[in-house]
Amino acid sequence: MRSPFATLNRLWRALMTGACFTLFGIGGLLLSLIWFNILLLVVRDTQRRRRLARRSIAASFRFFLWVVKSVGVLDYEIRGVEALRQDSGCLVVANHPSLIDYVMLASVMPETDCLVKSALLSNPFVSGVIRSADYLVNSQGDTLLPASRQRLARGDTILIFPEGTRTRPGEEMKLQRGAANIAIRCGCDVRVVTIRCTERMLDKHSKWYDAPPTKPHFVVDVRERIAISDFYDAAQQEPTVAARQLNRQLLRQLQYFGRS
Repeated sequence: MRSPFATLNRLWRALMTGACFTLFGIGGLLLSLIWFNILLLVVRDTQRRRRLARRSIAASFRFFLWVVKSVGVLDYEIRGVEALRQDSGCLVVANHPSLIDYVMLASVMPETDCLVKSALLSNPFVSGVIRSADYLVNSQGDTLLPASRQRLARGDTILIFPEGTRTRPGEEMKLQRGAANIAIRCGCDVRVVTIRCTERMLDKHSKWYDAPPTKPHFVVDVRERIAISDFYDAAQQEPTVAARQLNRQLLRQLQYFGRS
């Protein structure tokens, strides 16, 4: 039998989860309606405005994570942050167990790009953030690869969750080949990041009010940087074959290191 304290703690975390995500939504609207419009009026240089927008997003996420940790909703730690901050011109690929994975990573990557689902453009709480940060959208079709190549060539990092959606607990992990294709065809390295959590929280089958029995602890590990030259030699190999090989390697690493 659970103690009254444990029951109250679980109820408190459910209540605070709702309050924190209300804060998240309001914050997204305020950024979109006020701050990003101020940047649009004041900062004429497009590149500088985008950089300021992304740094603002990262700062907002750090504040949000401080709040959720302070009120006891969850704990988290990110190991190997310096490697992420020093990376340039590479893809950052991560598994995707929870709704806040992007928030944790973007909070310590203040100038990263991100490949997002086109459906998010219709979400009033985040659409303004996506547009102001000039994130790549996965529905851009023929322009996605050239845009990725251009951004990687100027030193950007691009964050991608190659599962395409949050991990489905109990199901075999499957990766879409988009991240591997971009890496091969743009000739960029890949940084692997794995995310684990002691409890199921905000996953594909959970509601926001489904507080786990104990407080979740997220661990984000920054792992190796895979050299693209180990997988692809344009003179000897077809890019589609190399992309399949790289995708299998990414799947093995994310499956093995991403286990809770």
